[in-house]
Amino acid sequence: MNPAKRLTIFQRFRQANPHPKTELEYTTPFELLIAVLLSAQSTDVGVNKATRKLYPVANTPAAILALGVDELKTYISTIGLYNNKAKNVIATCQILVDQYGGEVPPVREALEALPGVGRKTANVVLNTAFGQPTMAVDTHIFRVANRTNIAPGKTVEIVEQKLLKFVPKDFLQDAHHWLILHGRYTCIARKPLCWNCLIADLCEFKAKTPAPEGAMAPAALQQDHIVAVD
Repeated sequence: MNPAKRLTIFQRFRQANPHPKTELEYTTPFELLIAVLLSAQSTDVGVNKATRKLYPVANTPAAILALGVDELKTYISTIGLYNNKAKNVIATCQILVDQYGGEVPPVREALEALPGVGRKTANVVLNTAFGQPTMAVDTHIFRVANRTNIAPGKTVEIVEQKLLKFVPKDFLQDAHHWLILHGRYTCIARKPLCWNCLIADLCEFKAKTPAPEGAMAPAALQQDHIVAVD
């Protein structure tokens, strides 16, 4: 895929959704960190249901430590792998209290040293909470990057590095959210909704899915007004 095509893709994403946000609910960097930690192999909807009950009771490292692992489990038991996640959350909170005064450090190495926090989680926190132009490659972004040919790669690490290289710098801050949302709702795993895609004419996926009978293309494409913007 050439740079001009990539640029137009992200211009369209921005025009359609100028201020993309995570679907995880949070108000502080710590709340986001815990929500992302809990979201592994779970849905954002499921995590939000749990944190809506947890955060009014405990939304700081000290407060969650005061709950203890067993009581924490009662709030997150509806989330997959909750036993192990509860242990990681408690251990993470202890480190934040002991080493960082209860604050979330805006540093990759420090974040990745926290129990249950890998590179992807660290990238989400750095991008969403601290405004750093990182790229957290989850299954959605990995699929979209490869299927569209925006940044193909055999591993998440390769895709991450290619996206950091190929996404136009002006769009890098929000690219993570645009790509996740695109993969979650349009470029879905089993049968992508190519007929309802804002970038279908730019995407290099050859086996595009046809529109169901009676379906309409996105209004923006029908009007042919989504073009490169300054």
